[in-house]
Amino acid sequence: MTAISADDGATTTGSGNADGSGNRAPSPDAVLIRRTLAEIEPVADDVTSYFYALLFLHNPELREMFPPAMDAQRDRLFGALLTAAEHIDDTVTLTEYLSHLGRGHRKYGTLPHHYPAVGEALMYALERYAHRSWSPEVEGAWVRAYTAISQTMIDAAAEDELRAPPWWNAEIISHERRTSEVAVVTVRPDQPYPYRAGQYASVETPWWPRVWRYYSFASCPRSDGLLSFHIKAVPAGWVSRSLVHRARRGDMIRLGPPAGSMAVDHSSTRGLLCVGGSTGIAPIKALVEDVAEHGRRRPVEVFFGANRDADLYDLDSFLDLERRHPWLSVRPVVAQLATRGIAGQLPEAVRQFGPWREFDGYLSGPPQMIRKSVDALVSSGIPQDRIWHDFLGTLVSSGR
Repeated sequence: MTAISADDGATTTGSGNADGSGNRAPSPDAVLIRRTLAEIEPVADDVTSYFYALLFLHNPELREMFPPAMDAQRDRLFGALLTAAEHIDDTVTLTEYLSHLGRGHRKYGTLPHHYPAVGEALMYALERYAHRSWSPEVEGAWVRAYTAISQTMIDAAAEDELRAPPWWNAEIISHERRTSEVAVVTVRPDQPYPYRAGQYASVETPWWPRVWRYYSFASCPRSDGLLSFHIKAVPAGWVSRSLVHRARRGDMIRLGPPAGSMAVDHSSTRGLLCVGGSTGIAPIKALVEDVAEHGRRRPVEVFFGANRDADLYDLDSFLDLERRHPWLSVRPVVAQLATRGIAGQLPEAVRQFGPWREFDGYLSGPPQMIRKSVDALVSSGIPQDRIWHDFLGTLVSSGR
């Protein structure tokens, strides 16, 4: 499972059955693990607190690898531990998920010998709070799951060490405020940073050491090597508020390795239906640029959702792309007092302009928007295995 992390979101690539197993019956280990999870769910906060108390009591040297404030970190780490175990039967998706975690953990200084300490604390916490279902058989199932999961992460980190640094230093060379709460931040990495349009990276600022947050790239790879992010300051968002309100040109940040599978299949002739809410429009822009670079004339429909007209902070650049590319259509959708586009909610607008049977779906934005938009796309004719998004917080089958 995960060892040391501050940004353990899970990656959703495509869609599919939530248990990742299709119609197959779950394995005996999966049944036992899910029984444990059901028992501890009502006391998840207590389980998590006990897990960390044990981990730091017996391994005090690990505390410095975590941020000073543990609230958000705590939920992400323990949630990732349990999510990985719950999906132990879904080998393909779980390997992709854990490989991403293993590579990302290099930036914390995580080493193979840290994993047994985490596993030991996990077992003690589960035994204490799942006492009704705990047994030698259940413990065996968790030990087997944790052994397989941790080894996958260790192997991925070792392989990644041969080809990439644990993090990149990057200088902010441009900081443009688009609204009172949104900034476009452009950085220059200290060495080449390979990524694909539609992916994202974890970011650490100098003001909140060891606190990492995910942001999507707002353009396809550029010849000058520069990277751009669209950052929205959210309430109590330490990293986002620092990047919007405090960061300036010349400041240095750190970037974790690229992640995410929301990439364009350039071998397909189907159109792209791209739905972006708020700063979720950033990776959509990268995908549009990627299609333009490949030169294939395939229809691309973009729906740009915002709460107010003023929140359509990047609409002009999308309209400029629309003028230059006849295969591109851009529709702004505004929930309140719309004067620059369609009035209403984003998922309903997408459904209204359907059906979309000959399109692949690409979604980016707040979790609630993604959930509702998936339903809208499915009801408009797009199969779930052709709907792509990187939703941090939920692990489902890749659909591949």
